[in-house]
Amino acid sequence: MKIKIATIALIAFTIMGCNTGKKTNSNLETSENNTDTADSKSTNQEMSIENTKWIITTLDGRDMSDREKNGQIIYFTLNSEDNSVNGFSGCNSFMGTYTLEEGNRISFLQLGSTRMACPDAKINESQILSIFENADNFTISDGKLALNKAKRAPLAEFKKGEMDIDPIVGKYWKLKTLEGQNITMADNQEREIYFTLKSQDNRVTGFAGCNTINGEYTLEEGNRIRFKGMLTTLKACPDVDVDESAFLKVFELADNYTIVDDVLSLNVGRRAPLAVFEAVYFD
Repeated sequence: MKIKIATIALIAFTIMGCNTGKKTNSNLETSENNTDTADSKSTNQEMSIENTKWIITTLDGRDMSDREKNGQIIYFTLNSEDNSVNGFSGCNSFMGTYTLEEGNRISFLQLGSTRMACPDAKINESQILSIFENADNFTISDGKLALNKAKRAPLAEFKKGEMDIDPIVGKYWKLKTLEGQNITMADNQEREIYFTLKSQDNRVTGFAGCNTINGEYTLEEGNRIRFKGMLTTLKACPDVDVDESAFLKVFELADNYTIVDDVLSLNVGRRAPLAVFEAVYFD
């Protein structure tokens, strides 16, 4: 009888031990899963949207990936150093300021853009700019950013892109001096002389006083720059007092540049600047 009781007790003890082991393993697995989920949520919440290039993927729910395929990448970047926003809306560069608050609140202020005409852009830029005018909060998940208004469907969604780290790119550079001489716009001149470097396909666009200009550029370390394939339209402006050839010569000779605040100098070697430009921002 004693042997039977001891046997039953041993079996019961064994069963209890197995169940305890199962519960312990189950609890460990649950704990690990909860930790993974918490880490994932923490990563998404702590991920900063600043100092990152955000490329548009959807606009009001519509797929915008074809813009990237066509080389017209619509994007924006938030610079944490001075709370400035810079971006490209399909034809023009835009800029402004922003503020971030708790609860993923965001607001964009003092937005302005360049005013180039791009009939081939096939994009309503006002729709792009309205994203930033209306957005008051953002959400971020799995590395994707959505700009929203209240709790409605996202105004637009973005993905991470490669940063443009050079301050010469994406700005409207207005000519100030050419070969040391101050430049003023003639009364009958169509618009001011300027150029812009676009990150898309490393294109140069601008206006030389009578004709528009187009070409390509390359940037290298040490503020090295090269322009190539520079072309102009062939419009004649006999009444406009401007020496376009002198301006175009700058792009043939320039091999480096310097930028101080919003003033750009295009140089050759260590000589005096070939031309000096200032960045212009439009309201």
